[in-house]
Amino acid sequence: MKRIMKFIAAVSALIVAASCIREGDSKSGDLGVGDLIPDFSVEMNDGSVVTGEQLREGISFIMFFNTGCPDCAVTLPHVQKIYDEYAQKGVRFALISREEEYSTVSIYWKNRNMTMPFSAQPTRVIYNLFAESRIPRVYICKDGVIKAIFTDNPNPTYDDMDSVLKELI
Repeated sequence: MKRIMKFIAAVSALIVAASCIREGDSKSGDLGVGDLIPDFSVEMNDGSVVTGEQLREGISFIMFFNTGCPDCAVTLPHVQKIYDEYAQKGVRFALISREEEYSTVSIYWKNRNMTMPFSAQPTRVIYNLFAESRIPRVYICKDGVIKAIFTDNPNPTYDDMDSVLKELI
């Protein structure tokens, strides 16, 4: 019985890890540096609404994640630190889950003392406006133009994201 449970746990871990990549590297449908962020609207966990139009004003930081993704788990603490430093400087943040329910993200945030607002999206509708595969996916934009993109190869560090934001401010 223990062998079966270990096998099930191993298969489950592989499925979660594979969900971070799904279709491999970037495809032609992915937005790139120099592209404009698309129109969209999401409700955040604090009840506010964030739109593409709002994020096209000034500097914005958009991240797509899933709390079951190991690479996202590595990146999110760095993003929390970025949020703590840059939200007070006027950078707009939109952390958007991919294929994940509100309760799952909310519990994850609470267990890790995260304070960043998030939008839980049970589908890929918003994500697919930006990309076809790969999470975590971070977009740093100025006046709606994507200036930097970070994915899981390699996972972005605080210093990676901080250096781009410092150049834009």
